[in-house]
Amino acid sequence: MPDAAAEFWRFSLALYGSPGVAPACIALQDGHGKDVNVALYCCWLGASGRGRLSRAALDAADRAVAPWRETVVERLREARRAVKGAAMPGSESLYSKAKAVELEAERVLQARLAALAPAASEARPRADRLGDALANLALYTGDAPAEPLQAALRRMAEDEFMSGGA
Repeated sequence: MPDAAAEFWRFSLALYGSPGVAPACIALQDGHGKDVNVALYCCWLGASGRGRLSRAALDAADRAVAPWRETVVERLREARRAVKGAAMPGSESLYSKAKAVELEAERVLQARLAALAPAASEARPRADRLGDALANLALYTGDAPAEPLQAALRRMAEDEFMSGGA
């Protein structure tokens, strides 16, 4: 049985690395107060055959990671951005280290989310997985623009993540 946390992390890296997704995620985060990792979780649940989230399940997942996000991830992000903004000579190494620590904190957050996920249904058809991923994302983002993520999910529909290899 694959490790759900590792599977979620791989999925997140692939989706986040898709054209247009990183800036869209940052816009969701900075402009709409959304947690990028929760948005990725919504996508992964559907894409991996774990189904659709109810509002209650989504809210519970968000509450489960909120303390870590607020006390660790957001503070590390602020520190990383402060280092970048200060642009002191020789600060590039510190910026890289701060970015790596922030990324590791996000991986811990994702592991917590993955632990909440139901088991995957390998029998779930690819089209249903895409529909579930898009519905989960829409449930989380609401009126916030998420078109680049939606487009990337559609492109990934033929990928291993939606064909049962996740």
